[in-house]
Amino acid sequence: MSWIVVYNTLQWVVRIVMIAVVLRRRRDPPASLAWLMIIFFEPFIGAAVYLLIGDRRLGRRRRRLYRKVVVTTRTPTRLDAQLRHVVRPELDRDAADVVAQSETYGGMPILGGNNVELVVDTEQMVERLVADIRRARHHVHMLFYIIMDDQTSRQVFDAMADAVSRGVACRVLADHAGSWRFFRRGGMADEMRSKGIQIHPCLPVNPLSRRLVRIDLRNHRKVVVIDNRIGYAGSQNLVNPDYGHRRAGPWHDLMGRFRGPVVSQLQTVFLEDWMFETGELIDDGLLQEPLESRGNMPAQVVATGPTDRDVTFEVIPRVLLAAINSARWRIILTTPYLIPDETTLLALSLAVDRGVQVDVVVPRRVDQLLVGAAARYYYDRLIDIGVNLYLHHEGLLHAKTITVDDSLALLGSTNLDRRSFYLNFELNVLMFGPQITRQLRFAQTGYISESDPIDVTAWRHRPVLTRYGQATAALFSPLL
Repeated sequence: MSWIVVYNTLQWVVRIVMIAVVLRRRRDPPASLAWLMIIFFEPFIGAAVYLLIGDRRLGRRRRRLYRKVVVTTRTPTRLDAQLRHVVRPELDRDAADVVAQSETYGGMPILGGNNVELVVDTEQMVERLVADIRRARHHVHMLFYIIMDDQTSRQVFDAMADAVSRGVACRVLADHAGSWRFFRRGGMADEMRSKGIQIHPCLPVNPLSRRLVRIDLRNHRKVVVIDNRIGYAGSQNLVNPDYGHRRAGPWHDLMGRFRGPVVSQLQTVFLEDWMFETGELIDDGLLQEPLESRGNMPAQVVATGPTDRDVTFEVIPRVLLAAINSARWRIILTTPYLIPDETTLLALSLAVDRGVQVDVVVPRRVDQLLVGAAARYYYDRLIDIGVNLYLHHEGLLHAKTITVDDSLALLGSTNLDRRSFYLNFELNVLMFGPQITRQLRFAQTGYISESDPIDVTAWRHRPVLTRYGQATAALFSPLL
């Protein structure tokens, strides 16, 4: 038997075996079909890649650890200790439907008595954060997807080093893949550890280890908690505004500086991630402290991730659909990466049919070629259903926000794509009421003023090769 026959036989063996593997592991037909297409074209390469990044769940060890973490941090006793200090806010029916989806599948209750300051300028956000750290008395907890060794991070870490010298406990988590330069041996992470700052990577990347089945499951959250009284959440990473890409111009992020009971939920998420990565439960009564009212805004944290419960993959899609379906006159959505699934497209179409004005703002240029090409494929669909599509031209719009009528607002780390919906650990904050909704819409309309409405005629007549390239990229949408 010649080597060609053996090679071809092995190819078909791999294809047949991988059909069973893919269908057994996945509950998502479009993603399964995309994987099988890759495997049938390139059996050996496709199978190897699938075994590395094909299963969207954590490994067995980490699933067991996650269950232990959640059971420890979200016991009824702890939740009751928080909630007894807060009057549960009353909401209208439409907002209540969104809250129900979030509470049922995300597990975090809605809390009243909050206040938020929206910060749209990166340098201003860093200044506020550094000032808060310099006033810290007990602890500084920080989690970012990207930390780079640059001027921005140096300012923050210098303030943390000073805080450590005052006896403040400073703990930092950063995604291992997103912050790989930060964790290089002898790099900034080691330097800051020598100053007393506790630093650990999230989801360490090690293809040879079975601790994590899929190596591209990432922690994409951005969270800071200071003394259990001040919290930050949104889209900004700990990096200079240009993210090291000077040609693309400054990235436009949006962060919320929170005061009030919702900070305890940000704290819970950080403590869960800390225990998840280190095995250490930081208690010190942090999850049982009285929650002080700092305003009148109802809010809740929506934290998602690829845990052992399949339903947790669906939290953000469910919340998003409930929010879109509740709209009566206006939806504005900003996202850097736009790869909507069919359900989201249908919900937007139904909203337009009801007379809702739907505005979607995306950056003219993105930093990821394949994702950008796939996103542009969906522009035709959005135009066809009547969505007003705007291309932001001032740098790279990275803010992930949604406002619906005068009822609810959402900001956080989730992009409108399948990776954020189903693969990454993400964190968003739902906020309710006309005041915060109008504040966030003001920021969104600022982005619109820096954008151009898409030229439908020119778009319809783009080159044929460009069309085919975008359509080809869209075939990989279930995997992006």
